[in-house]
Amino acid sequence: MTLSDHQWQFIQHVSELIRFAAYQGIKLTGGELYRPAEMQEIYYKKGLTKTKNSNHLRKLAIDFNFFIDGKLTYSHEKLKILGAFWESLSPLNRWGGNFKSINDTPHFERNV
Repeated sequence: MTLSDHQWQFIQHVSELIRFAAYQGIKLTGGELYRPAEMQEIYYKKGLTKTKNSNHLRKLAIDFNFFIDGKLTYSHEKLKILGAFWESLSPLNRWGGNFKSINDTPHFERNV
């Protein structure tokens, strides 16, 4: 599978996630999809990420903002339904709320 094939599948799953979130009463707004290497390096040096090889560099990760009842939240408990749905779409999909080293609830990725 080519990178563009993975990107295509990823974006299809993102659209399914957005629809599922809306059905659950969770409003999503966009965060970061593509991240240039220079920005990744800045995040790494600031300790905001533990990797220099983020899936954002390949357009295979996206971060969201979540609103429930009009209030911004990143609560793992409130968002785990989205994470479970995301990971059910493909064995390649990972939700940042399930990362072992960091709790990154806004983060959804396709890990290839």
